[in-house]
Amino acid sequence: MLATIVVVLAVVLGAAFLLFRTPDTDPAAMRAKYGGPPSQFVDLGGGLNIHLRDTGPRNAPVLMLIHGSNASLHTWEPWAKRLEQQYRIIRFDLPGHGLTGPHPRRDYTMRSYADVVEQLRLKLHLARFVIAGNSMGGSVAWHYALWHPERVRALILVDSGGQPEPMRTSVPLGFRIARTPVLRYFATQITPRALIESTLDDSFTNRELVTPAMVDRYWELLRYPGNRQATVDRFSTRRDPASPARLQALKMPVLILWGADDKLIPVSSANWFAQQIPDHQVIIYPATGHVPMEERADESARDVLDFLSEHTADR
Repeated sequence: MLATIVVVLAVVLGAAFLLFRTPDTDPAAMRAKYGGPPSQFVDLGGGLNIHLRDTGPRNAPVLMLIHGSNASLHTWEPWAKRLEQQYRIIRFDLPGHGLTGPHPRRDYTMRSYADVVEQLRLKLHLARFVIAGNSMGGSVAWHYALWHPERVRALILVDSGGQPEPMRTSVPLGFRIARTPVLRYFATQITPRALIESTLDDSFTNRELVTPAMVDRYWELLRYPGNRQATVDRFSTRRDPASPARLQALKMPVLILWGADDKLIPVSSANWFAQQIPDHQVIIYPATGHVPMEERADESARDVLDFLSEHTADR
């Protein structure tokens, strides 16, 4: 009897798996859809090819933009369109994201991500630049600024990760699944589009901005071969949070931008960062969620221009 139950259960679970499984997307199709001009692919060696866009005048000051968890360089296109007349705008897909795909060594530590930034700096022959990051990308940005201060003219944190224990109002279901050991395997095989849409809804206050095309992009790029396993690996990687002592070592000008209604990283984190960073400016956007560079593109881009014109002219 027990053997029969086990067999029936195995058949039911197998059928459910086949029914709900969402396969990886086709790399060639994804590159054709999301990697057209001005995209390029930069070989950093060891099997790591970075999907990157580099626009704006070659002789202009450089602004490097780092996206957040499960996002891609596309999140920065609103800023690129508004800032590339005055700045050379470099944005790219971090390993484990977008068209870059998984890291060959499955290394998703902050040190590894900061090393990718440094490798790109060398590859692109950059001397000094402004670095900005959103969410997890903010953590990458301030880590890089901490480890390579001589290369950073200014730092911009947009709803940045880093506070050891922020009091989140909610954690998206997809993030919770990726952190749950028993469910992690299924997360690499079953990724409902509705789950992605729900997570994006949590990131925006104005949900009209969450278009079907945006949901499709996130859903399809997450299913780029290796990215779902990379997400599980990344959520299993030990965190490297900020501390007052670390942030006080940041001597460059720092602009802190935040959405007042961010559900993922609360606006209280903006105040926490400001208390630790010596040379800072804080701007809070009302009725705005986790990605002000998309939800408040005009205002946030204008604030960046004002900040950089004031703080980097002589640096």
